[in-house]
Amino acid sequence: MTAATTLIPGLDEIVRGGDPKRRAEAARRISGLFLQGAASFRADHVDLFDDVLVTLVPHTEFAARADLAEQLSLLANAPRGLVGQLAHEDEIAIAGPLLRKSPVIDEQMLIEIASAKGQGHLLAMSERPALSPDLTDVIVRRGDRDVVRRAAGNAGALFSATGYSTLIKRAGQDGVLTLAVGQRDDLSAEQLKDLLAGSIDAVRRRLFDLVKPARQSAIKRAMNEISGVAERIDSGRDFEAAQRTILSLHRDGRLGESALLNFAKANKYEESVAALAAMTGVKIAALDRLIAGDRYDPILIAGKAVGLEWATVRALILLRMGPNRVPSPADIESARANFARLMPSTAERVVGFWKTRPSV
Repeated sequence: MTAATTLIPGLDEIVRGGDPKRRAEAARRISGLFLQGAASFRADHVDLFDDVLVTLVPHTEFAARADLAEQLSLLANAPRGLVGQLAHEDEIAIAGPLLRKSPVIDEQMLIEIASAKGQGHLLAMSERPALSPDLTDVIVRRGDRDVVRRAAGNAGALFSATGYSTLIKRAGQDGVLTLAVGQRDDLSAEQLKDLLAGSIDAVRRRLFDLVKPARQSAIKRAMNEISGVAERIDSGRDFEAAQRTILSLHRDGRLGESALLNFAKANKYEESVAALAAMTGVKIAALDRLIAGDRYDPILIAGKAVGLEWATVRALILLRMGPNRVPSPADIESARANFARLMPSTAERVVGFWKTRPSV
């Protein structure tokens, strides 16, 4: 550290107790000295710089710390303590560059930050050239829609069985995520089948168009296993326009219970069935046949499985009956009581059966 001491007389005094302005100036000059000579410094030299800079850098202005973080993110021998300090900052403009690409941050620190910080930190992390299964477990558990989509689209990311299970579950409500996961080279045949079982037809077709020929063959095999035969919606209804509407809601993150309730109240049968199919993962043809049957039980089961409120289930029952049929109060009260008694775990098992046996 002789060069730094020569450059800044009284450095020891500044480090120990200098005022913030003097410390900031010292940090600027010493970090500049380090960046100029980083390529030639030995590990012990880097450690000396690290010891000084971790004390001084917090006193620098926001813009100076952000600029320093950007430059350090490119160095394989950046001071580890300083990098860790900056990567833990709440301001993503400072932490972000290091979380995206710094080779100095180790796995333990990444997982620690991913477990504690916000979505901006998770999003930056999801862009790293390589992500371990332990890290992606945290990312897909805590990340919002944009974070999970980015991680799923990262070819350098690896996912555990638990991570893939979470991705596939979340993809059931996110068509864009389905497309990202479906194009991953490390997706197993069984995982592909689970992914397709929870997606709507329009998303499946889009995925088929995007993937390589080998994956197209895998999609065909998976769909044959799911349905046994090619799906036919033979109720006489045309679901094409409804599926496009639901896909658009999927893409925008607006497909949820409120949208389903609005469709049901507006007597939009095709949109309601397509929305409920997307939410449950049951194919439209199967759900259409179930709902159009003699009983309203399938609506209760599907609603309970995805956690719908009674108001939405009631609207679906009324939609099934048609605009010219008015149920008796006793019938509605009986349906409400049955819905209240139905256990979610039971409903989920039945829906799981529907997903694997869509011709039921």
